[in-house]
Amino acid sequence: MSEKKKTLPPQEQERQPGLESEMRPAPDYRPRFKGADKLKGKVAVISGGDSGIGRAVAVGMAREGAKILILYLDEHEDARETRRLVEDEGSEAEIFAGDIGSEQLCREAIDLAIRKFGRLDILVNNAGEQHTVSALEELSEEQLVRTFRTNVFSMFFLTKAALPHMECGAAIINCTSITAYKGHTQLIDYSATKGAIVTLTRTLSELLAPRGIRVNAVAPGPIWTPLIPASFDAEKVSTHGGDTPLGRPGQPNEVASCFVFLASEEASYMSGQVLHPNGGKIVGS
Repeated sequence: MSEKKKTLPPQEQERQPGLESEMRPAPDYRPRFKGADKLKGKVAVISGGDSGIGRAVAVGMAREGAKILILYLDEHEDARETRRLVEDEGSEAEIFAGDIGSEQLCREAIDLAIRKFGRLDILVNNAGEQHTVSALEELSEEQLVRTFRTNVFSMFFLTKAALPHMECGAAIINCTSITAYKGHTQLIDYSATKGAIVTLTRTLSELLAPRGIRVNAVAPGPIWTPLIPASFDAEKVSTHGGDTPLGRPGQPNEVASCFVFLASEEASYMSGQVLHPNGGKIVGS
């Protein structure tokens, strides 16, 4: 068997969630193009907005004119840096720390967005956690419940809190994963949550269509985010994304453009759909 393709320097982090500030090389989060006011006057709430895909989405939407509320767990340095990056784009940002597995906290976060910015047009359900196991027998009840609470329950909680403030033309964008379609032998519970998110997206799109609220999802493949060195050993990290047809991991800004598109009027006739920035792997839609 040939040696796996090396794509990154070997590294790992001991804490969950990981820190973008400790990653080498740093992920590429900056938008690749000038803004065109696609989201001018809009307000977006982004869970997991401190780093990784969430940071890239926050900066990308800010470049298009949106004001941003960044939700995160406890990565304070990363969150403050993302707020600075949003402000560097000429927009406004607020940060809010806490566990979105709590429905009360989700209500408080949405209330803050309304108090701060006066409206809510875009909800990005991006936050997630993952933990590896080598066999189903190793998957504890505690981990199973925790992963579903963070990855799935939070989407119910945030969406429930946000909907009273969202009007016709608003957009909800959920972050699922290629693992929803292909599975992952080490991420058993995580993969299951991502499949649930696909179904939730399709159900909400039908439910909210009469109100003119679009609901879509993005299913990234192997992207260079803090979750990777925080989840896998250094050797596995060093080959991350090497098995894709494009032969490398994706960067957060290569995913963020999907979220910006789905939030904008360019996607005004799209709902219940999933976009697949995954390095060329063919999966069911």
